[in-house]
Amino acid sequence: MKHYRITVNGKTYEVTVEDLNRPGHGSGAAAVSQAPAAVSSAAPSPAAPSAQPAAAPSNGETVVTVKSPMPGTVISFKVIAGQQVKRGDVLLLLEAMKMENEIVAPQDGTVVALRVPASASVNTGDPLVDLA
Repeated sequence: MKHYRITVNGKTYEVTVEDLNRPGHGSGAAAVSQAPAAVSSAAPSPAAPSAQPAAAPSNGETVVTVKSPMPGTVISFKVIAGQQVKRGDVLLLLEAMKMENEIVAPQDGTVVALRVPASASVNTGDPLVDLA
């Protein structure tokens, strides 16, 4: 095990990390202990969607499926099928843990399909939007 002291946004944390690749360690977890300093909540960063190629559309282009990075509820879509998007454009808003998370396009392309309706509950890995 290794011990580290990490400072994030002016707050100091002591962290103990166990090497799980060492022989004789079937499973284990990294232990984290917080120093006496109070934890400050940092502004959330936009959630990065996972993207996975899907079946190719009839025109031969590869379709990328943007999947949900976390469980939540789709609040609203910011795009429609057929719309051109650039990498980083907001595709939809996903509410998770009382926070609105922007799900963004991982690449330039055209919205092929919206895979769930607005107000749908989704789990991690559920398909949300197809891009070509």
